Amino acid sequence: MATLVTGAAGFIGSHLVDDLLSAPGTRVIGVDCFRDYYPPAVKRANLAAASANPRFSLIEADLSDPSSMDLLSAAVPAGEELTVFHLAAQAGVRKSWGSDFASYTRDNITATQNLLEWAAGREGIRGFLFASSSSVYGVPSVLPMTEDLTVPVPHSPYGVTKLAAENLVRLYTVHRGLPSVSLRFFTVYGPRQRPDMAFHRFLRAVLAGEPVRIYGDGSQTRDYTYVDDTVKGLRLAEGCTDGRVMNLGGGSSVTLLDAVRTIGEVAGVPVRLEFLPAQAGDVADTMASTRRLESATGWKPVTPLREGIRRELAWLRPALT
Repeated sequence: MATLVTGAAGFIGSHLVDDLLSAPGTRVIGVDCFRDYYPPAVKRANLAAASANPRFSLIEADLSDPSSMDLLSAAVPAGEELTVFHLAAQAGVRKSWGSDFASYTRDNITATQNLLEWAAGREGIRGFLFASSSSVYGVPSVLPMTEDLTVPVPHSPYGVTKLAAENLVRLYTVHRGLPSVSLRFFTVYGPRQRPDMAFHRFLRAVLAGEPVRIYGDGSQTRDYTYVDDTVKGLRLAEGCTDGRVMNLGGGSSVTLLDAVRTIGEVAGVPVRLEFLPAQAGDVADTMASTRRLESATGWKPVTPLREGIRRELAWLRPALT
């Protein structure tokens, strides 16, 4: 048996790879094309521990190119049982407007369809787990966001592409019998977080004695989810591949100002704030109902926000000293 992880060198993908390799006998195949959305050297460092493990192999391939499927086929013998975790994507709400949208359709829709077609044509696929996003919901009228009652109306081009990919996954389950589940992630944070993400930027600013730049007035709320809790939810969802969609979120929301205040307390330094205009595509509030995932798997988030921030700070601080 083998496991394929796309986006293996990314923030969440590299943590998932490490978790999979912690089980004896597990063979893990990572796929990444090392886009320069942020420095590829950072992504390669994410895989340092995995690369030293003989049970890990890396395929450098662009999934939006159909010929890359030949590389996957060569890595997984016909008939071998395989679980696919599809985390590769072009991230970022704010950059998804304008001419950059082409990269989002390429990496979030075309690449997903290529991978689905490849997986659906193989025997032995145990499950196809797709990393979706809370961005598919847009601006809900009621919180928390629930999979059945909250109609997805994306508020950004990024959210549109993630919802389109979700629907592709659903179609391949309905029409091709591919066992799947889509997990809607809510604001994941922790060590290896991308440099463009809020907590990473805030922590760097605090440690450098610079102002923390906040888009909007800081009253917006987010459902922060520590990366280890996210990975645990992904692993538990391997038993839920009947085509369903499930939220994977922290289960509670705090304001951005409260999160920044906690960062300052953990870092032990005063925080200066700089407020900037709200950005297109940002939503005011997110909050996940996680009852579906909890009911199906027993999963619950266990990492308090303060502890998660402490761990991300401990990871980031050496790079800045």
